[in-house]
This record gives sequence, C-alpha cells and structure tokens, in this order.
Amino acid sequence: MKNLHVQIDAHSGFCFGVVYAIEMAEDILDETGHLYCLGDIVHNDEEVNRLKRKGLKIIDHDVLKELRDENVLIRAHGEPPATYELAIKNNLTLIDASCPVVLKLQHRIKNSFDKGDSIYIYGKHAHAEVIGLLGQTNNEAVVFQDISELDLENLPKNITLYSQTTKSTDKFYEINNVLKDNGIAVNTNDTICRQVSNRDKELRDFATKFDKIVFVSGTKSSNGKVLFNVCKDTNPNTYFVSNSDQIERDWFTDNDQVGICGATSTPMWLMEQVRERILTF
Repeated sequence: MKNLHVQIDAHSGFCFGVVYAIEMAEDILDETGHLYCLGDIVHNDEEVNRLKRKGLKIIDHDVLKELRDENVLIRAHGEPPATYELAIKNNLTLIDASCPVVLKLQHRIKNSFDKGDSIYIYGKHAHAEVIGLLGQTNNEAVVFQDISELDLENLPKNITLYSQTTKSTDKFYEINNVLKDNGIAVNTNDTICRQVSNRDKELRDFATKFDKIVFVSGTKSSNGKVLFNVCKDTNPNTYFVSNSDQIERDWFTDNDQVGICGATSTPMWLMEQVRERILTF
C-alpha cells in the first residue's frame, strides 16, 4: 500500500442550478418511472447514465417536434421561446428546471432587445445556454467567444454587453476594457454566476495544498475543461478522469497528499468513488 492521504474539495460538485434540475427529475422519476429530458440534464455521462437507469430519456429538438402529450424536463441551461411555443402546440407539459440565474439573464436580454439595443453576448457558440439567450433576440444578437472575432472598427458606437453565466469574470472585464479603449460606449451587464466564477480562485488555492490532483469531469463539460486547466496551471501533477476506472496506480508515490476536485457538472458520488479507488493503491 502507498499510504495515500486523500481529500475531496468541499466546494467542488454540482452548482445549485444543476442540483435543482436533478432533484426535480428524480422526484418525477420516483413517481412515474419515466421522464423525457431535452438534452443531457448535465454534461456528465456517469450522472446521465445513472438517471437513465431510473427512467430518464434524453431527447433532442427533432424528437421533441414529434412528441405529443408527454412531460418534458427543461434542464438548467434554459431554452429559447420557440421551445415553449412548440410545447403548447404539441400539448407537452414542460417541467422547467432552468437555472434562476439563467432565467434572469434571459429576461434582461429580452428587455434590452425590446428597447432596440445592439446586443453582444460573450459566450460559446452553439452552447445550450447561449441558444436560449439568442432566442430572446430572434437570433439577432452577436455571440462571440473571443474579442478577436469582432471587427472593432465597424462595431456600433453603442452596444449592450452580456455574458454567458459560466464564463470567466476576468476575461469578461478584459473584453469590456478593450471595447471601451476602442471608443465604443458599452452598457456592461455582468451576468456571470459567482458560484461558478469563484471556482477558479478556490481551485487554485486547493491545488497548491497537494502533491497530486485528480480532476473529475465529463468530457463534454466546457466548465470542466476550463477548471481542469486552472488546476493544471497551478499544480502540474494534475490528472483528468471521467470515472474511477481511468485512475492509474503509477500516478502516485508513497505518502502522497492527493486532492480530488471537479466541475460544476461533477456529482459528489462520483468523486467519492474516485477517492475509494485511490485508497486501494
């Protein structure tokens, strides 16, 4: 035995929006044994598979168009208005688990659009949350992942700036400053979820305390990729796994202090499985 000392980061795991969605899904599955969900309820295959075994059925928008008289869960990322219009048409009951932070952002963007603002959204192209935000503007807002995508010389002189809720706060304000430095008047709306954005600093602090870090996340999670790199930059001895089977014994040396952490889409039970596996070495 390597006599490893293992600790799970208390701040890692589901954000409250994901907890809310999964609790809603589990309540209905316990009652009825089946529930449709529009898109992966969370970007973690292990958690999705657990819920599938309880009766959750993941569908896409094409399947939704053909569905009638069913219950459908809207996940934490939110949906555009067109989804709600389709639900009425197809007599679907929507169980809306949209994150309250996302819903508030959708309403703010809709209000800006109704006033005729030139809306720019810092976010990931084709991300589920961003699709929902774009829908508030009839898909007229401009989405960009990096300031280099924008033609600064030909931008409107007055714009309204929003952000996807899970983006980096530091990066958002860097973009805001570049726009202003280029003579653009920016109505800045900081709509980043602090529970997510604060993970950066918390994980940097956590990663410094251990010899080795095991970061647990689904491969589909954008948040997971970002936070893994935060850990890796802080502690080069950081390893990415999606489940306990991927852990390798030779990562560790005798008496290592090992920290386990994860994304906002990583369930605590999965990090606990990882811990139990490491303790067998």
